[in-house]
Amino acid sequence: MLSELQSTLESIADDKSVRVVVIAANGPAFCAGHDLKEMRGNPRKEFYDALFAQCSKFMLTMARLPQPVIARVHGIATAAGCQLVAACDLAVAADNSRFATSGINVGLFCSTPAVALSRNLSRKRAMEMLLTGEFIDAPTAKDFGLVNRVVPLDQLDAEVKNLANAIIAKSPVAVATGKRMFYPQLEVGVEEAYQQAAEAMACNMMAEDAGEGIDAFIGKRPPVWKGR
Repeated sequence: MLSELQSTLESIADDKSVRVVVIAANGPAFCAGHDLKEMRGNPRKEFYDALFAQCSKFMLTMARLPQPVIARVHGIATAAGCQLVAACDLAVAADNSRFATSGINVGLFCSTPAVALSRNLSRKRAMEMLLTGEFIDAPTAKDFGLVNRVVPLDQLDAEVKNLANAIIAKSPVAVATGKRMFYPQLEVGVEEAYQQAAEAMACNMMAEDAGEGIDAFIGKRPPVWKGR
């Protein structure tokens, strides 16, 4: 499944007709994480290295994708499944959703999920989840900063669509510029962050869409985005 997801994202990265990506699931759960039976059946360091490298590559690919990625969450999201929610740009959860980094319960600290989790939650909240493995419900996940919105299950698709449409209504140039700028500036000092942001804004201002957007605002009319 990781291979399929990876190839799918790579195939749409340069597809300008794709404006938003939604990660959703079939069945009773969003994602229960890695297959523990498969992992236990391959007790070799080389296997584990390859597996976690593959998973990490996919999470990084989502962050580097020009299109925003929305997690559509229902049921449980545990361990690497919780990592997947945290690694998406945005997340909408059904009110029956539950989240946990439960590896600790089987003697395995969720180290790779911790990377995404600790970049969404405060340190103490992230460590509480990582050290206890206890489930949190959807409202708590929203309070913690893991998800953006929580709605009843029968309204989940509509809410995801509302969020996606709000993004699609904006300039694709501005959206891609913003996502490309957002994550790298989090990893540097504030002075360099401002330098990166200023360069991004200057380049964004040179785009045709920025000129159109400003002219439309001044002229009190809807903008017509060109995507360039």
